[in-house]
Amino acid sequence: MTTLARSTDTLTRDVLAVLQPGFTGTTAPDWLLRRLDEGLYSVGLFGRNIASEDQLAALTAQLRAERGDVLVAIDEEGGDVTRLEVRAGSSFPGNHALGAVDDPELTRQVATELGRRLAACGVNLNWAPSADVNSNSDNPVIGVRSFGADPALVARHTAAYITGLQSAGVAACTKHFPGHGDTSVDSHHAVPRIDADPKTLRVRELVPFRAAIEAGTKAVMSAHILLPALDAGHPATLSPSILAGLLRRELGHEGLIVTDGIEMQAIAATYGIERGSVLAIAAGADAICVGGGLADEDTVLRLRDALVAAVKSGELPEERLADAAARVRALGEWTAGATESARSEPVAPRTDIGLVAARRALTVTRADTPVEPLTEGPYVAAFTPVANIAVGDETPWGVAAELARRLPGTGTGSYAGQDEDARALASGLLAEAGERRVVAVVRDVHRHPWMASALDELLAARPESIVVEMGVPQAPPRGALHIATHGAARVCALAAAEVITGA
Repeated sequence: MTTLARSTDTLTRDVLAVLQPGFTGTTAPDWLLRRLDEGLYSVGLFGRNIASEDQLAALTAQLRAERGDVLVAIDEEGGDVTRLEVRAGSSFPGNHALGAVDDPELTRQVATELGRRLAACGVNLNWAPSADVNSNSDNPVIGVRSFGADPALVARHTAAYITGLQSAGVAACTKHFPGHGDTSVDSHHAVPRIDADPKTLRVRELVPFRAAIEAGTKAVMSAHILLPALDAGHPATLSPSILAGLLRRELGHEGLIVTDGIEMQAIAATYGIERGSVLAIAAGADAICVGGGLADEDTVLRLRDALVAAVKSGELPEERLADAAARVRALGEWTAGATESARSEPVAPRTDIGLVAARRALTVTRADTPVEPLTEGPYVAAFTPVANIAVGDETPWGVAAELARRLPGTGTGSYAGQDEDARALASGLLAEAGERRVVAVVRDVHRHPWMASALDELLAARPESIVVEMGVPQAPPRGALHIATHGAARVCALAAAEVITGA
């Protein structure tokens, strides 16, 4: 083999090493296995790839049969964003519930058990936790994914989560640097902008990331957000001053830097995924996450060819690419050692810890008049936002299923929209409910005027109604019984149903 051929082969393998692609199906396609043999080092898993934990373990074994040191990544936050239990709802409450309890040891235990389950399925990199400070109550994409609005609280729980997750042999990837909490735009659809001054960013957004780095997070995920105080021209994912400067040099993060999904519109609509990938690696990112919406071989080849061409043209220094690939491989080495360590000293299962946490996270407010536990099937009315941050429509939420298991005759209805006439909506709901007690389930009622108005109409007619808030509980408690779950995970619904039925 000639020197040129060896150089080209090394270049291609380094390029493939920095990609973290997804795929469709519950078994690995042939093209993915071929690319693993050619140098691909990471694979990203989503809900579409998971039917059961046994199937997931078989899938990761299939990948490791081709590359023993493969990084198998997943976006498993627990709570509203779950992949392991995408069709059933999560057995773990999300960050906001843990922040509401504010017991870092509980957070560590939850993350340890989540990590144990991931490791048992062969997953060794989790794109979590969210270290965003949810300082903007209108945030449409973070919300209950955040531990809260206080930087110090978010910092201590971020550190506890990382410690727990990594003790199980699963690398944490703290996100979304330098902080996605003060946004009112979802970067899946457009470029959010944060106009805070540098001092505010440092005493608010950066506090949890400093804690994450001190706790030893193995990876950090960048956000596709524009922060003019740090870089007026580039979103964070493409900014050398934010990634190489702030994160790497100032904060001292030595681990992997992973981009958020490169196919998200904040990058794809402005730069395209090929150009965006080149700029991200050049800016200091080490791995390109792709596959949430693009999950085929053509996408991998397009990104491979764009990165190879950028190196050959001199736009992307080969040394920067080699450094990025080396960091990916170093994480693979760490996970291999951590997995062996976890096997030699296995973490004791705590299968109940998610429900324990969900129960502790409840905030229950009762009206002056005593409310008797429900003993007959109610009518559960779910006030559904047009867009919510659950993984997808296949992920259930609400309390109807849990109440129906306890109370035969429970009825359900879903009410959605933005501009509906609140009185007409409430009137239709009451007609469906009949004589049954109404349980109104809302999410972020403070962000949806139509929802608040409809709820007011309902409570004016039926003040004995029960209200369950499964989002961020910013609005004042209303109803004869008001339960704030701080998230919409299945265990949050179970905990609320226990209160409603007096269990």
